[in-house]
Amino acid sequence: MMIKRLFISPIVMLASTFAVFAQPAFKGGPQALSVFLKSKIVYPEYSRQNCISGTIDVAFKLDKNGRVADAKVQRGLGIDLDDEALRVIKLTSGQWIVPADYVTTTTLVQPIRFDPETNRCGNVSAANMQAAIDDYKNRQELENAVTNYYINKYKGKADLSKEQYILTLKKQLGFDDELISDLLKQANEKLKQGDKESACTDWNFIRNIGSDKADSFIAKYCGGR
Repeated sequence: MMIKRLFISPIVMLASTFAVFAQPAFKGGPQALSVFLKSKIVYPEYSRQNCISGTIDVAFKLDKNGRVADAKVQRGLGIDLDDEALRVIKLTSGQWIVPADYVTTTTLVQPIRFDPETNRCGNVSAANMQAAIDDYKNRQELENAVTNYYINKYKGKADLSKEQYILTLKKQLGFDDELISDLLKQANEKLKQGDKESACTDWNFIRNIGSDKADSFIAKYCGGR
């Protein structure tokens, strides 16, 4: 399987030792790709709040019509930035010009750079950032406990005696009105981009941490799920 690595600016291709074939190009060129990716990034809430920066490498393939296929994170941080990098690459689907002789089994790799707000995050140390990354990974079990509880509650299957414990977890995790407001804004940005699937993921997360503030959006855009 061939593997190519893309860079936002400039775009660099690794040519075959024996032959050089025409390569896919983003419509408008490398600068247009850079602008597109930067304009589509919706900085994930946890990483935004904790000033986490980094570069995520996303591997993907293109079909003959320039549609993205088999996209996956090749090198990431194991946090929400990975999901957002994958999302924005999928948004480039159909925006590529693919030569007639292009081998569609070729894997391309595009790095996506995330830089938090300079005025708020300028003094965050590498140690603090790593601590936040570690905390994200460690909190997943607690987060799952909360979401599983409410999913079961909506089905009438939850152990209601655990409600107070779940409320304590929510406070510990920062699942409050401020977070919900930020997630609603995040979902709205994704909806504006035409990415209803990712918006529905955010709205359903809000519902699954025990809030009804996204229910109207779920009913309207997500088939009521």
